[in-house]
Amino acid sequence: MAMPILEAKAILVAGLIALVPAAAQFPLAKRPAETHPAPETITVAPRDFSYRVAGDYMRNGVPANGPLIQTRLRAPLVMMKTQVSAADFALCVAERACRPLPNRAAAPDRPAVGVSWEDATAYAKWLSGKTGHVWRLPSDMEWAFAAGSRFADDAVTTNGDDFSSRWIAKYEKESAREPAADSAPQPTGTFGANENGLVDLSGNVWEWTDTCFTRQTLDANGEPAGEPVTNCGVRVVEGQHRAYVSNFIRDARAGGCAAGVPPTNLGFRLVRDVKPADLVAGLLRRLGMRA
Repeated sequence: MAMPILEAKAILVAGLIALVPAAAQFPLAKRPAETHPAPETITVAPRDFSYRVAGDYMRNGVPANGPLIQTRLRAPLVMMKTQVSAADFALCVAERACRPLPNRAAAPDRPAVGVSWEDATAYAKWLSGKTGHVWRLPSDMEWAFAAGSRFADDAVTTNGDDFSSRWIAKYEKESAREPAADSAPQPTGTFGANENGLVDLSGNVWEWTDTCFTRQTLDANGEPAGEPVTNCGVRVVEGQHRAYVSNFIRDARAGGCAAGVPPTNLGFRLVRDVKPADLVAGLLRRLGMRA
């Protein structure tokens, strides 16, 4: 006897939910109604990619490049197409959920800059409450994945394994970096889109990630040895190059950059978490069924 259609659908839905990683961590409760326009986003499909792990590494007592790993995100990455604008951030300030930025007269079509990690996190919390979706800062790995060809690998190539060779190579790499023609934030869209459709990546605005700064010792094969020392008072920022900045700093040029050339302008864009229920609904739509 053929299985009833409704029973077949129920079994399929149950199976799809079971395939979603860590589904039990996400409630399937009804999402609250949106009271704020959702930002425009780009969805980047999962794929294998190479990632240079962020942090400070030592091998045989000498600074070393971070490990280069082959990895894959487990789910589609939904990221804001553009950086959060000055006008968008001003709405959060108007509701007293965010602190005013130092450049209060910034043009509304420019990215919000002078933003600390704490400011960006406050905005994400405010936007989550307004839209009914969970918004957060991306991890450094997620940012690098989305940036694609715009990601700047911070590995240093040396002519030797000694400390002085690496110091000279790093100095040459840092000094070769050309500052932006205009250090002021440019209008949204100035730096174009990357191959994933994300706009202004690696322009003259650096973007906060949620990744903590770590120090790690590597063994002779370049693999992590022992437990890393993690400092979440310093976070990774990405742009024309990777940098490490104290989480309360709004202008790294005035101090607070833990290593390397300080970023010119600190801004951000957010990612939206994809719930298991959303993934199931999308799969059902592709199968011509309704959730």
